[in-house]
Amino acid sequence: MEEIKEKKYEIRRQVAQQLATLSDDELLERNRQIEDRLFDFANFLEAKIVLLYLDGKLEVASRRIIEKSCSLNKIVVLPVPEDPPSKIMLLKVDHLDTDLTVNAAGKPIPDPVRCKRVPMDRIDIALIPGVAFDEKGGRIGMGDGFYDRLIPKLPATTRKVALSFDDQVLSQVPMEPHDKHVDIIITEKRVIYKI
Repeated sequence: MEEIKEKKYEIRRQVAQQLATLSDDELLERNRQIEDRLFDFANFLEAKIVLLYLDGKLEVASRRIIEKSCSLNKIVVLPVPEDPPSKIMLLKVDHLDTDLTVNAAGKPIPDPVRCKRVPMDRIDIALIPGVAFDEKGGRIGMGDGFYDRLIPKLPATTRKVALSFDDQVLSQVPMEPHDKHVDIIITEKRVIYKI
């Protein structure tokens, strides 16, 4: 197990280095291409209630996706960890400018006072962030296991879709027993269905 953790750490480090070599313009263009593919993707177009994410530094940017989803009258839901950490609440966000607050770690999260809870079984499609993926749907996240706890709580009918730069799709990512897969990966170059 320790060997797998070390391999994951190394992959995260390599991805961070690789992304650091891209200019702001290159990142913006790649993000736009991924957004275009997402907004042409039938499963996303048909979805009414979408689970999105607030991106970290090694993930595809999500702010414009959230804003455009709201403008398309989709119900936008963001996940928030609860106590104990195994619990997760989903909150509906109408406006990023007014519906977010900052948690104790300084990260933006939906404001539980302003935002309404959404039951897990109402999610039509879930966009799952990650640092690296493989074509079998294997996923490496940021290392805290948040989405590995969230994915099994989603209905079996909910499509779990990852957004990723094509360079972050590897031949194989190391997986531990608790790690969860995604169904589909959308990159700036292709749509990959789990095989």
